[in-house]
Amino acid sequence: MNRRSLLAAAAAIFPLAHARAQTHGTATFRAGPIVVEAPWTRATPGGARVAGGFMVIRNTGNTADRLTGGTFPGAPRVEVHEMATVDGVMRMREVRGGIEIPAGGTVELRPGGYHMMFMDLGEQIRTGAPLRGTLVFEKAGTVTIDYSVAPIGAPGPAGGHGHGTPRH
Repeated sequence: MNRRSLLAAAAAIFPLAHARAQTHGTATFRAGPIVVEAPWTRATPGGARVAGGFMVIRNTGNTADRLTGGTFPGAPRVEVHEMATVDGVMRMREVRGGIEIPAGGTVELRPGGYHMMFMDLGEQIRTGAPLRGTLVFEKAGTVTIDYSVAPIGAPGPAGGHGHGTPRH
């Protein structure tokens, strides 16, 4: 993917990158001490080849763990990414080795920050039924989750409400 295509994709996925992710607290998934709350993604416009996945991850254990990847329907590659503004320019990059989830800590994957990146999508993501995927943790292993699908450009999951200050 060339730079122009990547920037266009980022603009489509993160039109409200500064918005706080919202959770509705109804979808919770667990793998040992790892708790995944309210995973969601956005519907995509036709022809989009990438999408982002967002959620809150809590580690209730006494040992740090690391989110290293996952799966998503129709995406042959799923990467852990970070979006940050550097010198006034928004940049997105893969986080090699994944994201540490500290013991007793919480990490929020949200628009404009850490997120799952669904690469080379084979078809459009549409609102409707949740989409089943997985997250892979270094110690806790694989957890199956359901991503709710919000409308294109939504700042949070459909029907969600704010849950406080973003954490990471």
